[in-house]
Amino acid sequence: MASTPLISTADLATRLADRNLRIIDCRFELGDPEAGRRAYLQSRLPHARYADLNRDLSDLSQAAEHGRHPLPSMTSLAASFARLDITRHAPVVAYDQDSGAYAARLWWLLRSVGHTQVKVLDGGFAAWQRAGLPLETGTPPRYPPSRLPERLVLAPGTWLSADALANGLADGTLALLDARGAPRFRGEVEPIDPVAGHVPGALNRPFMDNLAPDGCFKDPAQLHREYTQLLRGLPVTKVVHMCGSGVTACHNRLAMDVAGLRGSRLYPDSWSGWITDPTRPVAVGA
Repeated sequence: MASTPLISTADLATRLADRNLRIIDCRFELGDPEAGRRAYLQSRLPHARYADLNRDLSDLSQAAEHGRHPLPSMTSLAASFARLDITRHAPVVAYDQDSGAYAARLWWLLRSVGHTQVKVLDGGFAAWQRAGLPLETGTPPRYPPSRLPERLVLAPGTWLSADALANGLADGTLALLDARGAPRFRGEVEPIDPVAGHVPGALNRPFMDNLAPDGCFKDPAQLHREYTQLLRGLPVTKVVHMCGSGVTACHNRLAMDVAGLRGSRLYPDSWSGWITDPTRPVAVGA
């Protein structure tokens, strides 16, 4: 696989016969957590297996301290990878309905535990359908799991805690990008979390701004221009991504990789985790 973290529908279509390839369906809806699984059972890409945001890619038992979609433990993530037959050397393609927001979560998790052969399907299931490419319907095959992988470790240079974020913002060594929509960032509306606003000092980069009108990612050169203008010369290694619960933040992280701007980090607890501590500051407005 080439260096870009995206794969086109045309390129993936040529690889369907590769039995080493793992295609992972990550479709999900926040308002209806079972909608993605229902969609998968109805129709999916050939040979696709399903990864659930709540069950496989998060640990909801930690929500009281770490927000709505806390990172899974490495033990449970390893078990999910085994069920999905994701081994360290198997190439992986993740997709969701269209934007790549949920697929990006799996992409980030895999990259952060050292899996290098992982891509996101550009345009997702919607683009695959538009292209008239083959779909699998009916009851999915029962895929045998692989052995549990060797102990997974989330690389320390890929994420940081709330305390580390607060310290970095206070001393000016970090730049924080918030992937939520502008009205939520400004605190004008808050449909999900109990507190509106944003982390003081954060910059707003709505994740949907990474996409062209057709739902695919913008050209890498355009993304590079947009991010470098937003960051105003700050080094990429100073950049930290957040959103509402650590999911769409991965989309901005992915977009920066598409643009060739590699080395930024994730604050996985994000806004819903930040506000679990009422002593942490909150800002409203632009």
